[in-house]
Amino acid sequence: MTSGAPGAHAHAGAADPAPGFALGDGVLEAVAGTHGTPCFAYAAAAVDAAWGRLRAALPARVRVAYAVKANPLPALLARLAAAGASFDCASEGELRRVAALGLGPGRTFFAGPGKREAELALALAQGARVQAEGWEDLARLDALAEAGGGPPVAVNVRVHPREGVAEASRIIGGTGPSAFGVDEEDVPDLLARARAELRHVRVAGLHVFAASNERAADRLLATHGMVLTLARRLASEHGVTLEQIDLGGGLGVPYAPEEAPLDVAALGAGLAALLAEHAWFEGELVLEPGRYLAAPCGVYLARVVRVKPSRGERFAILEGGVNHLLRPLLTGQPFPVRRVDPDGASAGGAMTQVTLAGPLCTSLDRLGVAHLPADLGPGDLLAFGTCGAYGFTEGMTHFLSHPVPPEVWVE
Repeated sequence: MTSGAPGAHAHAGAADPAPGFALGDGVLEAVAGTHGTPCFAYAAAAVDAAWGRLRAALPARVRVAYAVKANPLPALLARLAAAGASFDCASEGELRRVAALGLGPGRTFFAGPGKREAELALALAQGARVQAEGWEDLARLDALAEAGGGPPVAVNVRVHPREGVAEASRIIGGTGPSAFGVDEEDVPDLLARARAELRHVRVAGLHVFAASNERAADRLLATHGMVLTLARRLASEHGVTLEQIDLGGGLGVPYAPEEAPLDVAALGAGLAALLAEHAWFEGELVLEPGRYLAAPCGVYLARVVRVKPSRGERFAILEGGVNHLLRPLLTGQPFPVRRVDPDGASAGGAMTQVTLAGPLCTSLDRLGVAHLPADLGPGDLLAFGTCGAYGFTEGMTHFLSHPVPPEVWVE
């Protein structure tokens, strides 16, 4: 096993992992023993499985562009690139990580509400398809393309719909005021201005991202149907030839035992039906899953430092907290957690409710409330599942200057 640099690798075998966890307790104990704790471990097999399920379920006309923001680990990107994924980037750093994969033009997208000119220039040099958020993106791209001297650059315009299907959990922001995209009612003026003023950019697609972590296929399909209807109206009323419609991401995963997983077969069948219904559109659909592909592969490991009662509540204070796992604080939804027990010695033992606190000097440093073995004590190793997305890079890693946890890629 090796550690430290992003994409460190380990090779190990183990019994089947517990539901919600990508790696078995024997592997997790070995990773912790070799690399120390806290740390993140990622299972290559879980990435392969998620990609295989999704790709097999989707129509051939649907391009899958992994949302790098979910987890930019180089080993993970390389695994998905080899499988045929495209990539959705939202920063210069993400563009550079994808550029290191050596992909050809057409497999990178560049989105984000505040693109700087240098980032746009880098995206163009990479052959990335830019998701324009407004006139500023289009005008800057036009000037850059003119200076480059090549043919007109095809771009997608991100539209913020007036109506849509509300998110189950408000993350993207719904249909109210938004920093993202062009308000639907303003799109006609934007298209008219683009036709009149732009010479080196052509609007060739639409981008609508309206959901996050949605596990109901029917809700996703209702949103996708709304997007295709909007695209048909814009194409017919404004003479835009759409080569591509980017439906965004939002494919969710369960974080609690009672939550059902997304039915990707139903999603794929629904998208096929929508393509048949919208026969006017002969181009390519794009999906941008990040969490769906990355979340199941990751486990975060941290040891218990101390256990203390306080006025009727039992606390387990861990080596790591929101400096490594910020999502529970942001969303109110904890990651699944269990004690690593490779010998099964505590199976069937008494359980008790424990509040999981981190080492930071703030009462905001909480990773949730869990039922764990009643004999939980200092030195015990806890594993948090479904941490492959919005884990390491979303954390407040530098707050209080605790050591940065290693990331370990397990083949």
